[in-house]
Amino acid sequence: MEKLKIAIQKSGRLSDNSLELFTEAGINLTNGNRRLISVSSNFPVELLFIRDDDIPQYVADKVADIGIVGENVILEKLYPVRVVHRLGFARCRLSLAIPKSEDYFSRDYFNGKKIATSYPGILKKYLTDNHLNADIHHISGSVEIAPGIGLADAIFDIVSSGSTLISNGLKEVEKVVDSEAVLIASNDLGEEKNKVLDNLIFRFKAVKAAHSNKYIVLNAPNDKLDQIINVIPGMKSPTVMSLALPGWSSVHSVLNESEFWDVIDKLKELGAQGILVIPIEKMILN
Repeated sequence: MEKLKIAIQKSGRLSDNSLELFTEAGINLTNGNRRLISVSSNFPVELLFIRDDDIPQYVADKVADIGIVGENVILEKLYPVRVVHRLGFARCRLSLAIPKSEDYFSRDYFNGKKIATSYPGILKKYLTDNHLNADIHHISGSVEIAPGIGLADAIFDIVSSGSTLISNGLKEVEKVVDSEAVLIASNDLGEEKNKVLDNLIFRFKAVKAAHSNKYIVLNAPNDKLDQIINVIPGMKSPTVMSLALPGWSSVHSVLNESEFWDVIDKLKELGAQGILVIPIEKMILN
């Protein structure tokens, strides 16, 4: 079978997360020291380690079939590639920030201002869409220092925790767009490579679903069983088995991580006991 060539970041957090995803998806890779190419021994893929900003170009030029890259890079570059799957990690946002000492009431603040950014394309679209007239100052790296040295009145940059803004005396005032790691593909892969891609996405979805859910087992009083089942409906319905102790049943179900603590509190109120929470390694949804 023809191998699918995948471009990923050669170093950094996005690269680490991507390699971890391949490992969790059961894909064994050679060349762990991250030379130019890493080949899988048990799945028809090979990885190309390149600069993050170059990944869309590699995919658009069909040097690579697919790539893992931050969505912000796609929005900025506007290359002819398609987003085929959102990966759910490396989340951040692109926001406008100004000095903490400045008062801010509306987007009109930016009219006539100079804004420093490494993402002039996204910023230009935002300004146009909101009928704002500002001067875009395109710089590479260390955008957050621009207001402090008098280079700009504001910045437009990636924000994760916001600590970098705070340490440079800035405050976030407008979120423009959210971003996360995405899987991009060439517009013309061919039937065989598309089958490999579908299989890869299937594995990635199973890993992501496992991260988002927990398997829970609990003992429930039979007189509260219907109420407990309503609280934890599971993927289709919970598994219920009678215990040797009369009046009690064992309930097995899957619980979404985002609802976990609220649901646990409700289960305790309904008399559930011996609640076990078990990590899920893989979760096949269909």
